Amino acid sequence: MKLLVRNLARTTTEAELKAIFEEHGNVEYCTLVLDKVTGESKGFAFVEMPVKDEAKGAISKLNGTKIDKSKVRVKEAE
Repeated sequence: MKLLVRNLARTTTEAELKAIFEEHGNVEYCTLVLDKVTGESKGFAFVEMPVKDEAKGAISKLNGTKIDKSKVRVKEAE
């Protein structure tokens, strides 16, 4: 299941985000979206979790929580 993580702090790294989601299950990949010009984070990312139940658990546990002082929104990507 592909998840969309929004409202990330610009300082959050891809490795940090992957580690947070791995606490809730297997993470196939994690992609932090970067600005093509500056190379800085745009404040959102995609996380792919192959086991649907683990992904749903991650959504329910992480949506609305703070990561690096930013309240993140996590939902299934469309």
